[in-house]
Amino acid sequence: MTSTSPDVTGPASGTEADITDELVADVFARACPSRRTLENVTGKWGTLALAALADGSHRFNALRRRVDGVSEKMLSQTLHVLERDGLVVRDVRATIPPHVEYSLTPLGERVAAKLRELIHLVEDEMPAVLAARARYDRARAAD
Repeated sequence: MTSTSPDVTGPASGTEADITDELVADVFARACPSRRTLENVTGKWGTLALAALADGSHRFNALRRRVDGVSEKMLSQTLHVLERDGLVVRDVRATIPPHVEYSLTPLGERVAAKLRELIHLVEDEMPAVLAARARYDRARAAD
């Protein structure tokens, strides 16, 4: 990202076209907003929320049950940042009580598909991971 690019992490200072025309994404550059998006996506709760939503839309409490161990506060914060990044859409229906569902945007679907591939790879390779941990722990214990 060039030093003349606007701060796209704050309030909109120009049009969306102005911002995207000037942005050259480089996740390795400290000031690039893609780094923050990558953090939001690959954080523990972001990854699990996106992967869970890949199965279809969920109400908040159903999503919280699916993502075992996440607190209400962390899930709420995670969904807000994923919504801000354009990965999740929050659909509020004017019923009593209000009905709120979360689902993936087309961008969120593409990201979630890649995350699910990674999740499946990790799950499939757990025997090798556990064996490596045991070897490591035995070697450290021998030191």
